[in-house]
Amino acid sequence: MIQWYNLVERREVNYFSPYFLSKRKGVVMNITIIGRKCNPREDFRARTEKRLAKIERLLGEEISAKVTATVEKTCQIVEITVSKGGILFRAEERAENITDALDECVDSLIRQIRKNKTKLDKKLHSLVIDDFFGDVVEEESEFDVIREKTVALKPQSVEEAILQMNLLGHKFYMFLNAQTDEINVVYKRNETGYGLISPETE
Repeated sequence: MIQWYNLVERREVNYFSPYFLSKRKGVVMNITIIGRKCNPREDFRARTEKRLAKIERLLGEEISAKVTATVEKTCQIVEITVSKGGILFRAEERAENITDALDECVDSLIRQIRKNKTKLDKKLHSLVIDDFFGDVVEEESEFDVIREKTVALKPQSVEEAILQMNLLGHKFYMFLNAQTDEINVVYKRNETGYGLISPETE
């Protein structure tokens, strides 16, 4: 069953398919497609399902994916976030057309999975990478933490945190949100504006 909803917000029209399900060999993958400043065409939706089938075969069942397609004046952007067993995989790519951006985004996700296959297999117990690819990709065997830094947290507003981040010349900044009393992170987005990361307890 496919259901589509329209949401008008900040002069953008988003198209959602929260029940766009891929069913092959008993595996169900939930794909949500969001269009920003565009209405994803049927051929894009079909290609998305086809390309994400590779991720599905690599990671196994019980996967969800959110695909965001954005059309800008100078390029077209595809962002994909895949969730499996509490682990998130994310990639974002830009290209002249939306199809190339989608293909490059999926390829980037596959590289992430292959590069970390041993650690992922211990966590997920469902990887079939060796059977899926014939070639060998060098893995990152150890995560080498070369520096540790202690941050003194003081209550700040989001605006104060962004100002401090800019004054320090950093791309992100961790702070204690004075309004919520939670540890947050502000960061500079690749396009324009800023982002705010807040904790969520499962």
